[in-house]
Amino acid sequence: MSDEPTVPVVCPTCDTETTVPLAEVEDAVESHNDRLHDGEAVAEVDPALAEQLADVIAEDMGLLDEE
Repeated sequence: MSDEPTVPVVCPTCDTETTVPLAEVEDAVESHNDRLHDGEAVAEVDPALAEQLADVIAEDMGLLDEE
């Protein structure tokens, strides 16, 4: 079993969700969209996780600090 973190990837058009090793996310999403959606950006990292990650990064960078 790998200790590498995984990321949920969803495709609303295919009604699928899977987890992909972090190092493979970009290639997996691109490959899925190329094969099944003519390159259109349909599959993506789970939007809830992407939003959480953006919030953590913004907080860490001090972008959410109130003056």
